[in-house]
Amino acid sequence: MTLILTRSVIRTLLADAVEDVEHAVARAHRELAVGQAKLPAPPAMRLRDEEGTGEGNAGADGAFLAMAAASAPDRLATVKLLADLPANRARGLPVQRSAVLAVDARTGACAALLDGAELTRIRTAAATAVATRALARPDARTLGLLGTGPLARAHVRALLPGRPYEHVLIWGRTPANAQALAGWVTSELGLPAKVFADPRSVTEHADVLCTLTPARDPFVHGPWLKPGQHINAVGAPPRPDHRELDTAAVLRCRIVVDAYETARAKSGEVLIPLAEGALGEEDFRTELGSVLTGEVPGRTADDELTLFNSVGVGLQDLAVARLLIDRAGERGLGLTVDLAG
Repeated sequence: MTLILTRSVIRTLLADAVEDVEHAVARAHRELAVGQAKLPAPPAMRLRDEEGTGEGNAGADGAFLAMAAASAPDRLATVKLLADLPANRARGLPVQRSAVLAVDARTGACAALLDGAELTRIRTAAATAVATRALARPDARTLGLLGTGPLARAHVRALLPGRPYEHVLIWGRTPANAQALAGWVTSELGLPAKVFADPRSVTEHADVLCTLTPARDPFVHGPWLKPGQHINAVGAPPRPDHRELDTAAVLRCRIVVDAYETARAKSGEVLIPLAEGALGEEDFRTELGSVLTGEVPGRTADDELTLFNSVGVGLQDLAVARLLIDRAGERGLGLTVDLAG
């Protein structure tokens, strides 16, 4: 039988699972580092959308990424098909949509089909939390958020509980959305949150900075960074020509990636400086899993600038899929169908 989990059911199953998701994602990266999991770079299939309408969207290239992973400890192989369709903005539809197919690694039976939207947001924020715990200074007190969408709220839920932040600083392109996020942070978690008029002000004052926008062109610049900061570059789509940090900012940091092969194929954050000759491949070979296992150090000095370049990988989807399948079974949630019937 195959378990089908809709977005609403996934949201219910993950509502009280912040720590469990973080632990699952951390474990997945450790397993990758020691060879217990497999994670190929995702191939991208591009189609030109001849029906795209609206300024900046007509004829926009759609990309379809097959994000595969396999884990021996989790006994699963998964593939998430991610559709990244810029022309959807003009249609009033989400730019990114995805679904995850999970099969039993022992029998090959189709174990589950899961909507990808909520799963992706939660596992992305969990990966940021794992990286921040490993790389940020222990005395970090101010969290900066650049971006105000659903990914920002997921990051607040993942980063703030149980951590010693005292202030949250926010910037977004739409001031009303930034104010709404600030109000939500204060009401949900009781922390003061302040909205700034520009990304520079947030960047210059944050101990931990998260960039959470679907930017193509960089809006965080090297001279704004301060010694000892930790930056999570999260929001840019997995396209080699999109990035949130400029080359000068990346060069100031010690870089940790979620997975080297994926970053080498999809991350504008490192590929653009690489093409410019400003960065070498050895500069972004350190993977998060190697830090978590102690193979390489995390932060090496209080004044070091660290950057977690989060492209997002299929193994994170697999880890959360395993958690969801188990929780759904325990709680009797989801729909089961016989695909072979």
